[in-house]
Amino acid sequence: MSLNLVLASTSPYRAQLLTRLGLPFETASPEVDESPFPDEAPERLVTRLARAKAEAVAGSYPDSLVIGSDQVAVVEGHVLGKPGDRDNAIRQLQQASGKSVRFLTGLCLFNSRTGRAQVVCEPYQVHFRQLSPEQVTRYVDRERPFNCAGSFKSEGLGIVLFERFEGEDPNALIGLPLIRLVDMLTSEGVELP
Repeated sequence: MSLNLVLASTSPYRAQLLTRLGLPFETASPEVDESPFPDEAPERLVTRLARAKAEAVAGSYPDSLVIGSDQVAVVEGHVLGKPGDRDNAIRQLQQASGKSVRFLTGLCLFNSRTGRAQVVCEPYQVHFRQLSPEQVTRYVDRERPFNCAGSFKSEGLGIVLFERFEGEDPNALIGLPLIRLVDMLTSEGVELP
């Protein structure tokens, strides 16, 4: 019996990325407290939450491969999550202006049949242009990136905010590192083209 594929996320960005692999999948909302532990390193935070999200959904999906993912941005040692509202988005982008921001995406593929979990943290570096307060405000008002770690959508107008990118998988910046995911799926016997 083949395993079903489930994305433990309600993110439309992650779902859109996953469709690129041409595999049928379902989505499910993981009910996970995303609060960091005291003094928890960002890498540990995203891998812990990616696994927690996959495991939270796996109980309802036997015989499935469940994908969990979580992302934070780190600027000058400070973790930026999803801003949630306009004021926080403006604050985050002003903080990132002219700086390098490290995005960390935790990825977990959990086999609910065997209990096997594959977990990685995929880094991606973004170098922001020097942005004026007016540029930041115009961008936030136009894109409304309130549910995006770091307050931008690189797949949209957010591209104008950057000087350059560094990393192995640009999909990680959007929230789902497909190159690593393909390796994980292949190791579970999923046939990809």
